[in-house]
Amino acid sequence: MYVLARKNYLFGRVGQFAALCLLLAGCAGSEPSRSLPNIVLVMADDQGWGDVAYNGHPVLETPHLDEMAASGLRFDRFYAAAPVCSPTRGSVMTGRHPNRFGCFSWGHTLRPQETTIAEALKTAGYATGHFGKWHLGSVRKGSPVNPGMSGFDEWFSAPNFYDNDAIMSARGKAVQTEGESSLVTVDAALEFINRSVSEGTTFFAVVWFGSPHSPHEAFDQDRIPYADQEEALQHFYGEITAMDRAIGKLRSRLHELGIQNNTLFWYCSDNGALKSVGSSGGHRGHKGEVYEGGLLVPAVLEWPERIPSHRTTSLRINTSDIFPTLLEVAGIPIDDERVLDGISLVPLLEIGMESRPKPMGFWEYPEPGIRTPSSEWMSELLAAQTAGHEPEDKWKLRLDAGEILEQYPDDSLPGHSAWIDGDWKLHRIADKTGRQVSFELYNLAEDPVEEIDLKESERERTESMIRSLEVWQRSVVRSLNGEDYR
Repeated sequence: MYVLARKNYLFGRVGQFAALCLLLAGCAGSEPSRSLPNIVLVMADDQGWGDVAYNGHPVLETPHLDEMAASGLRFDRFYAAAPVCSPTRGSVMTGRHPNRFGCFSWGHTLRPQETTIAEALKTAGYATGHFGKWHLGSVRKGSPVNPGMSGFDEWFSAPNFYDNDAIMSARGKAVQTEGESSLVTVDAALEFINRSVSEGTTFFAVVWFGSPHSPHEAFDQDRIPYADQEEALQHFYGEITAMDRAIGKLRSRLHELGIQNNTLFWYCSDNGALKSVGSSGGHRGHKGEVYEGGLLVPAVLEWPERIPSHRTTSLRINTSDIFPTLLEVAGIPIDDERVLDGISLVPLLEIGMESRPKPMGFWEYPEPGIRTPSSEWMSELLAAQTAGHEPEDKWKLRLDAGEILEQYPDDSLPGHSAWIDGDWKLHRIADKTGRQVSFELYNLAEDPVEEIDLKESERERTESMIRSLEVWQRSVVRSLNGEDYR
């Protein structure tokens, strides 16, 4: 097993050479060997399922995302692991439900004890880079949960959402940028990608935009297509169109470099639609809610070498699945030392997955978010570094991220949770004490907008799903209390 200080790795008791052999030399079977793919993960910030033209939005112009959806694998039932940003991002990094490591809501962090996908891929020889919104800890030097300490060789990151002309952190150094925020992010990612290609290194690039999070401040050119809309919508739609253009630049450069065929390019959003300006595509609920509108997001995967023609899937998938999928793609074995909530989607990529092998759990735990004002904090960092020192506020380093100071009970299970098994979705809605509990049951195949509660007519199914959900929740609490790290 690989050994790194502060880490309890979950991916196998083999060395780097053996892991590479599994993929490159065909040690694991008779399949022909393939070279490791480059990997690009792109995530929007607050883009709902309906906030894209290819899902039927009547106004938005998203030509590059539309092209992706028409050429790659389009996920029609793709879920964020949580209805707000930081927890979903944590699920991508770990393959685990974010409550397992205390990332309850926005502004909460990773735990240093967690193994991230960047750390795992580094063991297979990947160069790793993070660009854009982090929101899983600090972006300052000396933090145990900055991108560098979470497995990224290069990082050009912001502590939260960011707007045009943002101040970004280049491996801890504050840098004043100029330009539209999504394009600035892609340009930074392309510097890393160009260098990796010139050095002959396989790369893993995470590009997490700050758009279309509020406040919405679109460039004038991006508001032009929406001149007949009210001003708030002009800015919101304009941010999405600018983000789409940046995605187009990124995809075009992969083509110019001649690496698009063996680059896995995965795009999604971090939570459901904004209530004020966003579109849930008609689903119930919005950002912050465990109903479909708060969880369903647009998602597409391009990988021409393995997905040579357009496909769609209605399989229910979530962001926790990204981690185990990429591990299998990279030939990194997983053992059972730590609970994963995600599943590998490699069988789906190979057109051999007709149903999800295990249910999905969601849990909006009633813990408040933590204020993380990116512009304010990055301005402080730039001013301090310009004056020749680091800011004095040590809390912003999140030095306490690995401390487990509270033991949570496993008999109250407060907050709004849900359990999706096939097309059935159970809601368990508890108050903050966990003592007052109600349930709702929906058949999503026949009732995708969650209007017809079937718990009374499906009592046996309801009881079975309640038991399964609560078993899963108690497992989450055990992880939350630190049992996975012992």
